[in-house]
Amino acid sequence: MLSVVVLTYNEEIHIERCVRSLKPIAKNIFIVDSFSSDKTVDICESLGAKVFQRAWKNYADQFQWGLDNCPIDTEWVMRMDADEYIEQDLIDELPRKLAEVSNGVAGFYIRRKYFFLGRWIKRGAVYPLNLMRIWRTGQGRIENRWMDEHIVLSGTGITAQLNGHIVDDNLNNTRWWTDKHNKYADREMIDILDRKYLLFSSDDALKSNQESSQAKIKRVVKEGVYNRLPVFIRPLLYFLYRYFVRLGFLDGVRGFAFHFFQGYWYRSLVDLRVFEAEKILSGASDNNERIARLEVLTGLSLR
Repeated sequence: MLSVVVLTYNEEIHIERCVRSLKPIAKNIFIVDSFSSDKTVDICESLGAKVFQRAWKNYADQFQWGLDNCPIDTEWVMRMDADEYIEQDLIDELPRKLAEVSNGVAGFYIRRKYFFLGRWIKRGAVYPLNLMRIWRTGQGRIENRWMDEHIVLSGTGITAQLNGHIVDDNLNNTRWWTDKHNKYADREMIDILDRKYLLFSSDDALKSNQESSQAKIKRVVKEGVYNRLPVFIRPLLYFLYRYFVRLGFLDGVRGFAFHFFQGYWYRSLVDLRVFEAEKILSGASDNNERIARLEVLTGLSLR
């Protein structure tokens, strides 16, 4: 079996569903909680999960802390989000695959289904999304990024693909969803400016590892093509690609809402944040001053 690490903050609406789905395949479920003020911790403890609490900086920092400090004593580790759960196909498949896997396999990709307003979004380049979610203990770490962070494997081990699914089905309303993407836009803006100005210690391990992974290919296209296109034009092109070329229109009314807001509105919001930040950073003498100005702009502690 394996250990699972889940990050939480006020996830009482989701966490029971998540933990119960994991119990058939997990020896340990570790919750790294950012001092929730709702019933998240009580629910986790009542279900037998082990809870640790730590102040939040960003996802990568919090998750890596969990890997380094939770008492993981299993051969395999799994990454899950609190608003996700695993389907029965993965529950049935995973124990068999872990029992028969060769020593050369260091990690597994899992397909993720994304739900929006209760509907599975199947098209528009959203599915299948293959994510590195299970790896041998000690052979994986998370990229030190503010957004779009992935697990990177060390060593020369190969990866394998599982057929079962993780489901991402957030039950909060659209006001919460738009607020979350507002925060994501700040984080992605910081990552874009970090790549331009080298603000922080860079971690580009994904670029030199997992060459055939879907995440790596998407990263290359995003940073090598998309980010080079004119601001405010590229979100429109991206939406048209998703909605028409990749058949997002077949996802119906909810699909239009998702592809428009996540593919066009959100990406335009990121461009707006970058456009605003570039003006604020103009004239800064060095990276320390740039980081200080970004901290004032975003309200985030970046160091």
